[in-house]
Amino acid sequence: MTDRYAIVGNPVGFSKSPLIHTEFARQTGQDIEYTRLEAPLGRFKETVDAFRAAGAKGVNITAPFKLDAFAYASDVSEAARLAGAANALSFEGDRVRAENFDGIGLVNDIQRNLGFSLQGKRVLMLGAGGAARGALLPFLAQQPAEFVLANRTAAKAQALARQCEGAGSIRGCGLQDLEGLRFDIVLNATSASLTGELPAVPASVFGSAQLAYELAYAKGLTPFLRLAQGAGVQRLADGVGMLVEQAAEAFQWWRGVRPDTAPLIRQLTVPLA
Repeated sequence: MTDRYAIVGNPVGFSKSPLIHTEFARQTGQDIEYTRLEAPLGRFKETVDAFRAAGAKGVNITAPFKLDAFAYASDVSEAARLAGAANALSFEGDRVRAENFDGIGLVNDIQRNLGFSLQGKRVLMLGAGGAARGALLPFLAQQPAEFVLANRTAAKAQALARQCEGAGSIRGCGLQDLEGLRFDIVLNATSASLTGELPAVPASVFGSAQLAYELAYAKGLTPFLRLAQGAGVQRLADGVGMLVEQAAEAFQWWRGVRPDTAPLIRQLTVPLA
């Protein structure tokens, strides 16, 4: 019997998840059907309830429902708890398990696909929203020498950093506090690139950077990446690898088999130009 999954969002027509999971299923010989499910705003629960009643096994979640998915779950992973958001649900009878694979997807892309170890590195992440929250524990598990979380509102970054005390070397600060600091890896997890804006970050942060990573994908050479390029950073990347890697984590969680991500990353990559 074919097992049913979907990506839930609003809007959701742009999502690459059906293409990705259908290819994963073809690779691994899994009998699944994966569709898009657009939930009306304010009706996430009703939409997912109906999908579960029809025999669904799980869903991925995209904006604006990651907080709704977290609240909907009965069992929440540590990664989802810290993020306060879920991007994958698994249905097991009356139980709903929640996970957040955004962070591990990002770490896997940087280390496995791009070849940059995080251990012993000075890492800067811009932004303290959901994308940043989900990345903290997976990043700290790699033992960077320093992890700085910088946000326009310093108090938000500082509060989030305090939640991770004991997991590794992390501190929060405001964007205005970055002047004169240098990092090995700089990541943009703000929403600025979605509107073609540049985060208020000094070019000096790229002074010794080996990698600049834009979490948004298929946006080309964003203002953030253009600033990094102008500062001399040799390796630029966007979030397409993160997209595929987090999907692979969800697929393995659901199906117990790990797909090959490399072909899809090549297929979905848009030149940074």
